[in-house]
Amino acid sequence: MPTVALFVTCLTDQFYPRVGVAVTKILERLGCPVVFPSQQTCCGQPFFNNGYHAQARELAKKMVTVFEPFDYIVTPSGSCCAMVREHMPHLLHGDPAWEPGMQRVVSHTYEFVEFLDKVLKADLSNLTLPTQRSVTYHYTCHLRGIGVKDEGVRLLRQIKNVEFRPLEKTDQCCGFGGTFAVKYPAISGAIVEDKVDCITKTGAGTTICNDAGCTMNISGMCHRHNVKSEVKHIAELMAEAMGLDIDSW
Repeated sequence: MPTVALFVTCLTDQFYPRVGVAVTKILERLGCPVVFPSQQTCCGQPFFNNGYHAQARELAKKMVTVFEPFDYIVTPSGSCCAMVREHMPHLLHGDPAWEPGMQRVVSHTYEFVEFLDKVLKADLSNLTLPTQRSVTYHYTCHLRGIGVKDEGVRLLRQIKNVEFRPLEKTDQCCGFGGTFAVKYPAISGAIVEDKVDCITKTGAGTTICNDAGCTMNISGMCHRHNVKSEVKHIAELMAEAMGLDIDSW
């Protein structure tokens, strides 16, 4: 089985380390050797989004140096995956020293759900949550941007004891948008408030969100509005159904 390098991303590493552990243990359970390159840093998305392309280019070079040797690069973050796949080619295009490595990294980088679906062809129908759980699903913008749409929902529906509840306005942004939430807090707050209203209407006890930025935004508004829907990454739910311990590593 090809070796997978975990690209954990900044927000996951700092705020949701259990997700990185869950992704690692799930991939190992599915037969993939997983390594964590300790030299990895930011993908450059904050720089890129704010127009600092020269600084983002240096981080893109770092990504190539660290991840080029591996068969696959898997990340739990749709937005960071989109940064690599959509914007890194523009940053290093035409640079003979870096373009070949960049092309390899770009073509071998997958978001976690995408990797399970397209590469591993994972079948989760033998998994069962310990107790029945009502679950809804937030479709993140960046995942749609790289062509990932219903794959996460299809995987969720395979797991026994998951009662899936569709979310209204599934294609609507949560309002995070990286620095958008900082530059336009009032607009961002109105958007995420609408998103949380939709979550409330489902009555779901768990909201699945596969991007750390969106998770922070949605869970924060849920907390402020006293909405009792726990926001989790799909890997956390899968790990629970597999009986994996993700609180110790």
